Amino acid sequence: MEEHNTGNTSPAASVASADIAAEFAALTVEEQERQRAEWSQELARVEEEINTLRTVLASKTRHASELKRKLGITVWKEITDDMNHGIKSVKESSVFQRTESVLKTTSEKTASVFGSITSGISSKFSQMKNSDSMRSIEEKVGSAYENVKTKVSTSRSGSVSSFPDALNENNSPTGGLNSP
Repeated sequence: MEEHNTGNTSPAASVASADIAAEFAALTVEEQERQRAEWSQELARVEEEINTLRTVLASKTRHASELKRKLGITVWKEITDDMNHGIKSVKESSVFQRTESVLKTTSEKTASVFGSITSGISSKFSQMKNSDSMRSIEEKVGSAYENVKTKVSTSRSGSVSSFPDALNENNSPTGGLNSP
């Protein structure tokens, strides 16, 4: 008798195989021959049943494919339906529900923290804007701007009316950049 050891046998299967081998060895030669013949016949029947089942399965698979084609069910639709079913199963699982709940709570707390931070910053800017030192800076910048604006407009109104005129005046031999 030839044994095939796949390495995947459990300890219980190894004990059972050892028991079968011991029982087989205890038989007489004629009984061993009869047992082998019986096992061979049973193996032949099982293999024939397997082949019959494969043939029936292939026939049923072809018939199912034909019906699906007639109903307009495509492979893409089947994949989509399977994916939707899988997603629905995941969403309904307790692990997903707990994770979603934790994420929602975390995002709410994070939004609350950021909201308080931004409101704090806004109130500080508002306080700074309304402070005396900020008003003083605004007044000084505003008056400096007005002074520069006034000087530019008075100097322009007296001498040059446009940019090309200013260029011509500066490039003339009597004044501007080219004079010695």
